Amino acid sequence: MPVAAGGDLQTLQVLVRGIALSALPMYLGEISPRHIRGSIGQFNSILICLGVFTGQVLGLPELLGKESRWNYLFSFLALPALLQLCVLPFLPESPRYLLMERRDEAAAERAFQRFLGKKDVSQELEEVHAEARAQDNLHTVSMLQLLKTPAVRWQLITIIVTMSCYQLCGLNAIWYYTNGILREAGFAEKSLPYVTLSTGAIETLAAIISGLVIERIGRKPLLIFGFSAMAVFFSLLTVFLNFQDSASWMPYLSYICILAVIASFCSGPGGIPFILAGELFEQSYRPAAFMIAGTVNWLSNFAVGLLFPFIQESLQTFAFLVFVVVCVLGSVYLYVVLPETKNKTFMDISQSFAKINKIAVPSQGQEMELVLSIMSDVNEKVQSSDQTTFITESQS
Repeated sequence: MPVAAGGDLQTLQVLVRGIALSALPMYLGEISPRHIRGSIGQFNSILICLGVFTGQVLGLPELLGKESRWNYLFSFLALPALLQLCVLPFLPESPRYLLMERRDEAAAERAFQRFLGKKDVSQELEEVHAEARAQDNLHTVSMLQLLKTPAVRWQLITIIVTMSCYQLCGLNAIWYYTNGILREAGFAEKSLPYVTLSTGAIETLAAIISGLVIERIGRKPLLIFGFSAMAVFFSLLTVFLNFQDSASWMPYLSYICILAVIASFCSGPGGIPFILAGELFEQSYRPAAFMIAGTVNWLSNFAVGLLFPFIQESLQTFAFLVFVVVCVLGSVYLYVVLPETKNKTFMDISQSFAKINKIAVPSQGQEMELVLSIMSDVNEKVQSSDQTTFITESQS
């Protein structure tokens, strides 16, 4: 029974992680002003890295990293969950969701005011109205409808490619098999927990730096740099592993390459794919896009965990060259296809793909017709609410 209960709990934890990795980046992207949308989106990656690092610290033998203390380490997961349960009820709903899905402009205005800390949010509301005017469909579409929509074909391909590269670029192979790689590199068994701790610190530091510079450098350069740097350091790691017995200092070069691969990943590929999943799609397509991105993400993760041991057994020290190919192909695709999304509205980003998707940009007449429709619906709701209030007061 304890084993079954533990398995059920682990399954629940995986489901919750899957939902969080889709809902949280989408929520952050919708509530953030466009000039800091990337930085706020990177908080998701930063806190994930910080969580990994905290787990590594607590897992040290001197703390909770002993068999007799595993239950205390496991129960530590309840603390952030309880914190979320206390805070989440007080967070407003996404203003974009309120205005574009529920057509409740008053609630959207109040949400913007709470998030931005100012009363005049007319500019933000107009930006959302402009996004609504550019949309052909103001209702949330399904995954199947998204797959069939030509207007977002290349956005969808870009997200699938980016999410695939996010998992298939090889970082999970480093995490899954870090201890084995370090043993082969010549590190003593007792030092492994502390060496692994340094990888978590590097990961967190690189994610913080990326969050600080993303609005200056942009998403596209950071992604291309990250994947390209990973390709370089995976290549060097392959060389050093092949010659690790030739010199006593060679294992240390292998370790430096492992740190460099982790830092390169967290400089861009570690967080930006989730930001792009929210930026490349308009409101009605966004939930379905995150569902597809999450599916590709976890299927790719499963593929790496399943196949890398066989790849490593077959190719030995040349196994990481497979990830070099993935990183290079990902960099080339992003350089050719992905437009820069820094400081752009969701409508501007969508229109950046109009040419490659071979669709026409909506005319001003179509935009005005849509916004009048939206305003008409809002006025009808207000009038209906006023009539209901009047009848209730009359009856009383």
